[in-house]
Amino acid sequence: MTEGTVASWLKQVGDTVKEGDILAEIETDKATMEFESFNAGTLLYIGIKEGESAPVDSVLAIIGPAGTDVSAYTSGAPAPAAAAPAKEETAAPAAKEEAKEEAATETVTTADGGRVFVSPLARKIAKDKGVDLSKVKGTGENGRIVKKDVENYTPAAAAAPAPAAAAPAKETAAAPAAAPVYTPVGEVATEEVKNNQMRKVIAKRLGESKFSAPEYSLTIELDMDNAIASRTVINSVPDTKVSFNDMVIKACAMALRKHPQINTQWKDDVTIYNKHISIGVAVAVEDGLVVPVLKFTVMMSLSQIGAGVRDLAGKARNKKLTPAEMDVSTFTVSNLGMFGIQEFTSIINQPNSAILSVGAIVQKPVVKNGQIVVGNTMTVTLTCDHRTIDGATGAQFLQTLKQYIENPVTMLA
Repeated sequence: MTEGTVASWLKQVGDTVKEGDILAEIETDKATMEFESFNAGTLLYIGIKEGESAPVDSVLAIIGPAGTDVSAYTSGAPAPAAAAPAKEETAAPAAKEEAKEEAATETVTTADGGRVFVSPLARKIAKDKGVDLSKVKGTGENGRIVKKDVENYTPAAAAAPAPAAAAPAKETAAAPAAAPVYTPVGEVATEEVKNNQMRKVIAKRLGESKFSAPEYSLTIELDMDNAIASRTVINSVPDTKVSFNDMVIKACAMALRKHPQINTQWKDDVTIYNKHISIGVAVAVEDGLVVPVLKFTVMMSLSQIGAGVRDLAGKARNKKLTPAEMDVSTFTVSNLGMFGIQEFTSIINQPNSAILSVGAIVQKPVVKNGQIVVGNTMTVTLTCDHRTIDGATGAQFLQTLKQYIENPVTMLA
């Protein structure tokens, strides 16, 4: 992490802070993390406003005795004026109450039957101003509408009248009440949306991978009939839930043990052979993509892999992954089969040397024992860094993977 973004402040200037209190939520490239105060005192200065980004080691806030002049430490920024004692007594509780309302979340049902998440303070301001919350874009966590969103909201200009102004009244009534998504024909319109920290890091890392690693891809089709039957038997055991993706991850771990060249990393003067096997699992989240890691995957059972993937995926979608849960993968699996994608190619997740792209299981005519029958197949694609993995080595890995997935009982040996 070299840069962070303040997602929200839970304390305001003038608030009393105890050691361990949550000051703010910081958005890194992979997750939103709570920032705890290491000191007790009064919050005297906020250096980075909500939505702003700054490099690591920038001044986030200053905490100290109430009334302290901190202007000398804020790069010339004037210190907050010290209020008279009589005013502090009345203003401080009000400020605390406002901060409390801003940190809470309510669910509001809009006129069109939709639901929005909003802080109580933002809801009050919207009611006073007559702002329709369904039209406001929330910038808080998970799209929550906060105070600044309502204060900065500007109603869109009225839509231009339709060319068919003299159309029958019943046609006008049938038109949707919401503003159209697209602009009228003949108008050019754009909107700039600031890239968040996750999207910027994804762009940087994938660019580095794509333009630095001489990659190639190998594709193979797998017969999934036995895997389907085996999964049905496994999931018949009470409290057991195993997905096809879990079976692929297990098969990859065992194949990596037989083909250590795939489990490597390239450096300019050496090739690193990882003696451990830890598989990263690509998870799509609202703002992009994260890769939580199953540590020491080869030692895990299918049910342990399934439970681990569900736990990490849930944390990823709630932005609760820790750096330790996203570190030190030696191989990556990306599965878009649940979206109906039959075949695709992924960009290598550096510093890994390879990534496996898993497609959907499809039914189609296949030839078995000289007869055309209905079969279930799945296509997987291995993308390799040619600096560490030659084509024949990648092909041998896929052959081993094929044997494991087509005969799941062999993974129990």
